[in-house]
Amino acid sequence: MKLSFGIKTVPVDTTFDELAEIWQEADGIPAIEHAWLWDHFLPLRGPVETPIHEGWTMLSALAARTRRLRLGLMVTGNMTRPPAVLAKMAATVDEISHGRLVLGLGAGATRQQGDTLGPREFGAYGLPLVSPGEGVARLAESCEIIRRLWREDHFDFDGRHYQLRDAVLRPKPATAPPLLIGGWGDRTLGVVAEHADVWNVPGPPHNTLDFLADRSKALDERCAATGRSVVRSTQLFVDYADPAATRRTIGDLVAIGFSHFVLNILRPAPDHVARWVAEEIIEPLQTAQ
Repeated sequence: MKLSFGIKTVPVDTTFDELAEIWQEADGIPAIEHAWLWDHFLPLRGPVETPIHEGWTMLSALAARTRRLRLGLMVTGNMTRPPAVLAKMAATVDEISHGRLVLGLGAGATRQQGDTLGPREFGAYGLPLVSPGEGVARLAESCEIIRRLWREDHFDFDGRHYQLRDAVLRPKPATAPPLLIGGWGDRTLGVVAEHADVWNVPGPPHNTLDFLADRSKALDERCAATGRSVVRSTQLFVDYADPAATRRTIGDLVAIGFSHFVLNILRPAPDHVARWVAEEIIEPLQTAQ
């Protein structure tokens, strides 16, 4: 099983120049194959006044500053942009990057008991917060709309949640970008099995190995029904003080079928952090394969 490694940088309390420096360094390191931002309008911790950049705008700028890395948002919240608008944005970033985009997409924040972050963020930006069931149903419709806009010339769409009339998208991507879907609930896994090329779920410490193995098995069952195969992807934090611990965790994840790894770079980080990640985490694992 070929392993794939990337980095994720959070555009909070930082500048474009700082992010570009990391991404451009990573772009010159073959061991790092992909790079990611996130899709939030407010920081997830700390004061809400902390500066945070919009993900897709930042992604387009970083796409223009790099030449090799696959790139995307992990993951775009489906409720933050209408799917046809998102398809247009993604097609534009794919052209800027010369075909390197991976479209990361998830249901996004929904009404969850005890959650305060989703309502705070969505309320601040006037976004609707829907039930989990509606969120997944909208995600499924969005996947169909986006794929069709990338491949078809003109069509109508009459969904429960979205309606399009004589939809058209030009220019289209030369090749439809891969679709990565994040999430782990049973209904979301059904959407993954039908539409995704890559499935992403947070790794330890957010989710245990047993939980990830269970969710991967559940996805296997749904993929058997659709006749499709989906790459398993996870993201985890880098332990700067103990890179061997991070390598062991990745080894455990490989043992349960994961092959696509996104290493979250947190601040403060070592100097030339992309090179550090490659030398301390990725290259020793590649050598051991």
